[in-house]
Amino acid sequence: MRWGLILAAIIAAGVGLWTVMALPGVGEAGLLRPADAAVVAQGQSLYAANCASCHGENLKGQPDWRSPGPDGLMPAPPHDESGHTWHHDDETLFRLTKLGPAAVVGGDYESAMPAYEDMLSDEEIVAVLSYIKSTWPEEIRTRHDSLNAARAKSK
Repeated sequence: MRWGLILAAIIAAGVGLWTVMALPGVGEAGLLRPADAAVVAQGQSLYAANCASCHGENLKGQPDWRSPGPDGLMPAPPHDESGHTWHHDDETLFRLTKLGPAAVVGGDYESAMPAYEDMLSDEEIVAVLSYIKSTWPEEIRTRHDSLNAARAKSK
């Protein structure tokens, strides 16, 4: 009798896990949800209101973004496939956005990008980053997913 209850509990747990993993966005490596249309739509609106003034309406960034400007600060990079955004895993992108580059890079790093922790909720930051990722070509998204998987394995 006892073994029957244990077996039933194991089966129920397995079915429950399978059900949760089948939900959209669950089980994907990372925090971002580029396949969730509602999250992406919210992110696009938030990007337009908070990010496009520097990073461009079409995610193209500022000219000559790889060289410091006259003020010594790096211009806003593009967030499309031509930039380096996708070279960072989701957690790093989230921390850069929430805390600002100086808090993540450390040292005396100075940046014109503000920390958004007092302007956007965690969910809104994820939405913005999900929108950005949703614009990348499939090859770039796949490469980005592999960064998230590697980070998850290293934990």
